[in-house]
Amino acid sequence: DEPTSALDPELTREVIEVMKNLSRDGMTMLVVTHEMGFALSAASEILFMEHGRIVEQGSPAEVRSGSGFERTRAFVGKLGDFRDYNDS
Repeated sequence: DEPTSALDPELTREVIEVMKNLSRDGMTMLVVTHEMGFALSAASEILFMEHGRIVEQGSPAEVRSGSGFERTRAFVGKLGDFRDYNDS
């Protein structure tokens, strides 16, 4: 649950890099995160929850397309505010 929530930016980058490497090596993970750049680059499936219920589920491409739940579209629409973890 939020593995980077109480970390400074440097430690956040280190933890995300370790998790990305594990993902590339084929490890299955269930991660709760607000780090959308990381989620979109490392996940095979993304779920959005609201009030404890799954409101949207799909591949990163499906979620990024913005065709689903209104709040998900608004959240994904702000991705320019998130760091792109594809190059880290």
